[in-house]
Amino acid sequence: MTGVLTTDHPAWVETTDGGHARAVRTATGIWALSWDSAGLHLRCVSGTEDVKPQVVSTDPACLPDTVPAELNAGLCGLGPTQRLANGWLWDAITTAILRQVVRAGQARKLYRAWCSEYGTTVDSPYGELTVAPSAERVLKLEDEQFASIGAKFHRSGLKAAAEHYVRDGLTWQRLNAGDLTAALASVPRIGPWTAAAAACDFTGDFSAYPHDDLAVRTWAAQIAPAHPWPGKKDKSFRPMWTALAGPDRTALHTLTLSTLTWGSHAR
Repeated sequence: MTGVLTTDHPAWVETTDGGHARAVRTATGIWALSWDSAGLHLRCVSGTEDVKPQVVSTDPACLPDTVPAELNAGLCGLGPTQRLANGWLWDAITTAILRQVVRAGQARKLYRAWCSEYGTTVDSPYGELTVAPSAERVLKLEDEQFASIGAKFHRSGLKAAAEHYVRDGLTWQRLNAGDLTAALASVPRIGPWTAAAAACDFTGDFSAYPHDDLAVRTWAAQIAPAHPWPGKKDKSFRPMWTALAGPDRTALHTLTLSTLTWGSHAR
């Protein structure tokens, strides 16, 4: 199955031939991934292949009848989708923190500068790719090093997260999305949105996503403009959204991830 690739994570870059590529770290190595007309390709470029990146496949054709017809038709127009579940929890946490209080485009630039300046660069068939600096590396960075790439605001959050990750990371990696969200939310400067976004990125389970997220609201309104969506500050959006999926957590995952994919994808 090729279908559509979700490209919400800022590590995805466009290649010279019109495809997409990114590097991702797993427990045993760094992998280079690429996406083209033939689908997704994975290659280990550092370390060992013992732990491979995991891909979450989602099919909006399985959505329940409770989803409004216009929204359902727009999502089904995507066809089956695939999203890489982040193989490194620390990167998922880092990415979510760097997305705080900035627009998506700015967060993408900040994340890439962060990885390029302080992370690990690997050679791949698609050129040089980078992964984020480790938690241990982050703890050694000086204040001016955060400021030099525009991450001064995020310094305290990254430092606090790094301290807790060094201590609790192995335990966190064994948790499901809901429990992981709760654990991450206990860290200073990691609020409920950041915790949930990181947990979903790592586990691949978007039933725990912050469903009143601006991206979900924006894409849903663009897909189904005739539907009476609540306003941006109306707190009824989250319960309304979860009600559309019904009691099935898989349906909620599919509805949310498909909507996010509609707004950020490659065919």
